[in-house]
Amino acid sequence: MQQHDIAWDLPAPFTIDITVRAEDTDRLGHANNVVYVRWLEDVSWAHIESLGMTWDLHEKTGKAMAITRTEIDYLASANTGDQLVLGTWLTDYDGRFRSARQFQLVRPSDGKTLVRAVSTHACVDMKSQRPARAPKEFAEILGSAVVAGGKGL
Repeated sequence: MQQHDIAWDLPAPFTIDITVRAEDTDRLGHANNVVYVRWLEDVSWAHIESLGMTWDLHEKTGKAMAITRTEIDYLASANTGDQLVLGTWLTDYDGRFRSARQFQLVRPSDGKTLVRAVSTHACVDMKSQRPARAPKEFAEILGSAVVAGGKGL
């Protein structure tokens, strides 16, 4: 899709293309709210993996960034067959435990932003599921990927 035509909230998002499938819709005929959450997770994983924060690195360090909060504003509905672009940015990292991420879901055919969302994450030990300091590999990746001007922690 031609992403240069999209009015992104922040510069240079990491994006994925989405086609709304019939099974993504609910009784009202538009994409169900739980599907949006899945899309946010999909783009988040794709983004951090593209930065080198792979599942292998998670397993090697025994740490992961777990979602602690997600706030979603549903601005317009998406319907079966809609072609969408979901952009994301890392917008904050405290250097130790917590990070923040911002999202924007756009329908390029009419330029509408359908969803804006923000999530916060905390580093956890994968075995105990308890908070843990981020390993230096995470700190380097997250710290270097933060985009200025977004919503922070």
